[in-house]
Amino acid sequence: MADKSMIRSLNRKGSRSNRKPPVATRLPAPLDKSACERCGATYVRGTWRATRKLALRPGESVRFTVCPACKQVERGESRGRLILRGKYVGEAREAIERRIANVARRAAATQPERKLVSSEFRDGTLEVRTTSQKLAHRIARELCKAFGGKAAYAWSDDGALDVVWTRAATR
Repeated sequence: MADKSMIRSLNRKGSRSNRKPPVATRLPAPLDKSACERCGATYVRGTWRATRKLALRPGESVRFTVCPACKQVERGESRGRLILRGKYVGEAREAIERRIANVARRAAATQPERKLVSSEFRDGTLEVRTTSQKLAHRIARELCKAFGGKAAYAWSDDGALDVVWTRAATR
C-alpha cells in the first residue's frame, strides 16, 4: 500500500495543466509578436510581458491588438475583490490608496495581465476590484504588512477571490 505522500502526489484534482490565467484561456491566442495598443504589453512565445522588447526581422511588423487584461478592464470584469472596512480606512484613505496603486504598478511591471479594474469609496468602505485573484491577494497581504489589521479570504466556485480587510481606528 502506498503511503499518504504518494497518494497526495497522485491527486491532481483542482490543478491546471497550463499556467495561463482564466481570462486568457477563454480568448483565442493572438499571433506571435503582437503588442497591446492600450498598455504597450508585448506578446511573444505565449506570454504577455510589459518589459520585453520585440526582436523584428527586416520586413516583419508588429501586430497591434488589445491584451486580455485591457479587455477585462473595459468590460468591468474582475477576478479579485477587496473590501476594506473600519474607521481606519476613512482616516488613512490616501495612504491606503497610494499603497494599493504601488502594489498594482509593481505587479504590472512584470505581469501586465494583473491590473486594477476599479476602486470605489462609499460610506467609509473602500471596494477595489482587480483582474486577477493573485493581485487581490497580494494587495491584502501588503495592507496587512503596512497598516496592520486582518484579512479574511474567500474563494468562490468560479475562481474569484473575495477579501475583506478590517482595521479599527487609531488610538
